Amino acid sequence: MKDDVQFMKLWDLYSPLLTQTQKEITDLYFNFDLSLGEIAEQKGVSRQSVSDCLQKCRKQLEKYEEKLGFCEMLDSVSREYSAYMTETERWIAHTEKTYPQMQDALNDLQRRLHALHEEFGVEVIELSGDEPQG
Repeated sequence: MKDDVQFMKLWDLYSPLLTQTQKEITDLYFNFDLSLGEIAEQKGVSRQSVSDCLQKCRKQLEKYEEKLGFCEMLDSVSREYSAYMTETERWIAHTEKTYPQMQDALNDLQRRLHALHEEFGVEVIELSGDEPQG
């Protein structure tokens, strides 16, 4: 299951680099949840060919990630975004009563972070802790 999630992350990023047949087979298997037999029947090939194609695609996508590192970079950006968002929300809550003059600036920062989330679709990761850092 974890491998499938990682595969789909890689597939989302690197599928344009696959052949049309590879894209179709991986799409049918992972996105449409068809079995190897169903895909083989639809494509007019053997189940073994479908299985081989999926294994080859997985290795190929892993190689792309190893060389290019886009998935790792996006994960890092998501974590960083979440940390900034969490910190901003903490500061807004903390300064609401004690530093009301900072509210507009912090609310503006929060709007900008949300705009980045909307534009780039970074995943929000909830971080624990109540008090602002720094």
